[in-house]
Amino acid sequence: MADIAALTQLIEPEVEALGFALVRVKMTSGEDGPILQVMAEREDTRQLVIEDCAEISRALSKMLDETDPIDGAYRLEVSSPGIDRPLTRLKDFDDWAGHDARINLIEPVLGKKHFKCVLKGREGEAIHATIADKPGAKKIDAEENDHIFDFKNIHSAKLVLTDRLIRETAPLSTEGAETITEEG
Repeated sequence: MADIAALTQLIEPEVEALGFALVRVKMTSGEDGPILQVMAEREDTRQLVIEDCAEISRALSKMLDETDPIDGAYRLEVSSPGIDRPLTRLKDFDDWAGHDARINLIEPVLGKKHFKCVLKGREGEAIHATIADKPGAKKIDAEENDHIFDFKNIHSAKLVLTDRLIRETAPLSTEGAETITEEG
């Protein structure tokens, strides 16, 4: 597999030059071979429309063809992070404070590696969150539920789909959608 850090260093300036922010670069395995997944967003809306994806894809394809940083064939996939987006940057934990998230750790904390929590923001590289009680579990004192996670210990984190998240992330464009239903 390719060196993700090196790919990110190549891709990020290209994405930023187009006026977008890079969210994540990831290599995955697909049925037809490796996939280079690039997630980006507009800073002001945190979304992309299909034309944005096409613009980024064209620019990255040209740059990647010229620099050839990946051995062998692969497919380039450019997308918006989506509604239940991954949280990959420190600023994401501030931007999405108040929302539910799932955090998976590298090293266990409180004897666990997986947490569902409500994000409270961050201070430096300390991610503040309130750990959610498990259904049927003994209620824990709210103060005991507040926890600080070290950003460097986070393997992955993503938002949890909730009604509030849906309301606050309405699509920029509904073009191509068959039916859009808005509920009060």
